[in-house]
Amino acid sequence: MDILVVYDSYFGNTEKIAQEIGKSFGDDVPVKRPADVDMGSLTSLDLLVVGAPTRGFRPSDAVKAFLKTIPNDSLNDVKVASFDTRMDIQNIDNKILKFMAGIFGYAAEPIAKGLVKKGGVLVGEPMGFIVLDSEGPLKEGELERVPQWVETLLS
Repeated sequence: MDILVVYDSYFGNTEKIAQEIGKSFGDDVPVKRPADVDMGSLTSLDLLVVGAPTRGFRPSDAVKAFLKTIPNDSLNDVKVASFDTRMDIQNIDNKILKFMAGIFGYAAEPIAKGLVKKGGVLVGEPMGFIVLDSEGPLKEGELERVPQWVETLLS
């Protein structure tokens, strides 16, 4: 199975998740930043997984640009999945932030929509992995959740 994991990361947390995703698929799965992806290679993929940190309820600029750069219909019949890193809004004592997150969501959802818009077939629910603060670290147990999520993408 030809799989590619694409990610952006500001503080290393999303990179850790992306590397763990690649490892969970197998040792030969490439894990790349958006600028390092050959757009021509996307059509031959069986599965494309894209992730970003949530910034202002949206993906990072690099991932947004990557999604815009993917040629239309180049992901036809390619399975796609998305993930993000995010703060756990339920553990923050800020009603306005909770309200805003409820309305605008997190990065994984618009990533998934962008991949589907380019022809991809969504194979799993967009997944969020929790960071404890805006710069991290990852919440304990988040890396251990990755193989379970990856398994759902393969079934």
